Amino acid sequence: MGRSLSHLAWLEAEAIHILRETTAEAENPVMLFSAGKDSTVLAHLALRAFYPSKPPFPLLHIDSTWEFQSLLDFRDRFARENGFRLIAYANEEGRAAGMNPFDYGDRYTLVMRTEPLKAALNAGKYDVVFGGARRDEERARAKERIVSIRDDKHVWDPRQQRPEFGRMFNLRLGRGQSARVFPLSNWTEQDIWNYALENEIELAPLYFTEERPVVQRKGAFVVVDDEARMRFEPGDRVEMRRVRFRTLGCWPVTGAIESEATDIAAVLDETLNARFSERQGRISDGEDGGSLEQKKREGYF
Repeated sequence: MGRSLSHLAWLEAEAIHILRETTAEAENPVMLFSAGKDSTVLAHLALRAFYPSKPPFPLLHIDSTWEFQSLLDFRDRFARENGFRLIAYANEEGRAAGMNPFDYGDRYTLVMRTEPLKAALNAGKYDVVFGGARRDEERARAKERIVSIRDDKHVWDPRQQRPEFGRMFNLRLGRGQSARVFPLSNWTEQDIWNYALENEIELAPLYFTEERPVVQRKGAFVVVDDEARMRFEPGDRVEMRRVRFRTLGCWPVTGAIESEATDIAAVLDETLNARFSERQGRISDGEDGGSLEQKKREGYF
């Protein structure tokens, strides 16, 4: 009798199968890379899937212009050390116009994340786009198939999703269509951390506790990553706290948590005992508020 796979080994095998099978059908694939934990694990899976060759696609990062500086540093070093070609794309018109998460709310997300993503995909003429989204993150993500077809304007219609039988994926694309592919769909937050621990994967330093300058907002701690651009409110007091992040977005609207977890094992222990979801770190409607499903229909990943 053959040896059965462990839970993590099964998830790894499934993700590698998805990466290989959909890449084989693609004409011009690309992998989105935010430098967060999910996209970092996905990039490592791509390295394993195509070893000893390098993955046959670049990494694409959509820079909102309000990213944590240490995350950008990690992004560049990860791509360089692992031999990936990195494409960084930003809405320069939005940057020049001063679009920011303090003043523009959901419009900021549309202009600085959704629209430049669509522009970058159009410019590269990518037909298959890999992403690290997981179904356990949010209800709208749970609705989506592993292979999600988008129309010529990158619009997602949940009523037009294709059935998926076992590990068989329909990647036939009509004129102007593209596919968003999610190899980590069946993973959970705990799976990501367990896999990173088991495989000694280096993740962005922001996930681990350090003393950082913060102000309190909506019951969370906002790290002052760029004091010159920080929008202080009356009564704000910058203080040093030992904090880390469970989720990463634009720094003015991503809440840190107090913690003593300085390595993956300690983070995993905290995650197993957490009473709140990871996405509760998104503290402003300007980042992920309102309906995520509506944003996905507009082209958001």
